[in-house]
Amino acid sequence: MDRLQAMTTFVAVVDSGGFASAARKLNLSPPVVTRAIAELEERLGLRLLTRTTRVVRVTDAGARFAEDCRRILADIEEAETAATGTHAAPRGTLTLTAPVLFGQLYVTPILVRYLRQFPEVDAQCLFLDRVVNFLEEGIDVAVRIGELPDSSLQAARVGRVRRVLVAAPAYLQAQGVPTRPEDLEGHTIVSASGVTPISEWRFSDRGKPVLQRLQPRMRTTTNDSAISAAVAGLGVARLLSYQVAAHVRSGALQVLLEDFEAAPLPVHVVHHEGRRATQKVRAFVDLAVDMLRADPNLN
Repeated sequence: MDRLQAMTTFVAVVDSGGFASAARKLNLSPPVVTRAIAELEERLGLRLLTRTTRVVRVTDAGARFAEDCRRILADIEEAETAATGTHAAPRGTLTLTAPVLFGQLYVTPILVRYLRQFPEVDAQCLFLDRVVNFLEEGIDVAVRIGELPDSSLQAARVGRVRRVLVAAPAYLQAQGVPTRPEDLEGHTIVSASGVTPISEWRFSDRGKPVLQRLQPRMRTTTNDSAISAAVAGLGVARLLSYQVAAHVRSGALQVLLEDFEAAPLPVHVVHHEGRRATQKVRAFVDLAVDMLRADPNLN
């Protein structure tokens, strides 16, 4: 097996999380894949993967090498495409990740338009309220909410969202409208772990940080259920502005304590760096950036 084939095999093992699944993806036998990785490690003098009976994990050296392999393979693909004289239509499988509600409300409509435009592309969506590892889970494009750590990935800022307190008008009529963060101690609190995993809500009072400890009446792991509870009039919930924008517009929820909101959170589309990104990634990123930047709920 030549070096490019070995790189392709290694990346497939990393992306699929195992030798057998990589073998199926590459239409090779598992022993061939196992032997290719062993020969690659021997040639490099590095342990790229750690193997147990249940799982294959990437070492730190393996993670760096996998990223280099992706770049090399992407450059080769781009060079071959350029040599034909045209950039062929995007093809292959595009793997995306985003927070659950953001994926539902924003990424899915973009993806539908993209898939209609590029019929040779399939998509896999990982909509999860946690940060997904690009390398370990084979991600092509991610939407990230919040400040980003430094990395070799490229990020395009597409907007920002606020952390807002909301409650139903009927609840506020019965219990009163809080005018300061400390007033929340007398209110029923709904806590969504996807936005505020601890029972402390941070505010800003004329630029000075304020920490308000609370005792939630309801804790939930999903933002959907927190929204439903707030709309039903149970109490005050803290969510991201895009998650409740439709309910605020309809009058089902009312935003509270706007003068005490913490700084907005940036929204980025994150992908593999620059020209090294494949055509399927570049085409999706271009479309996503244009559509998200045009959305008034994010800007």
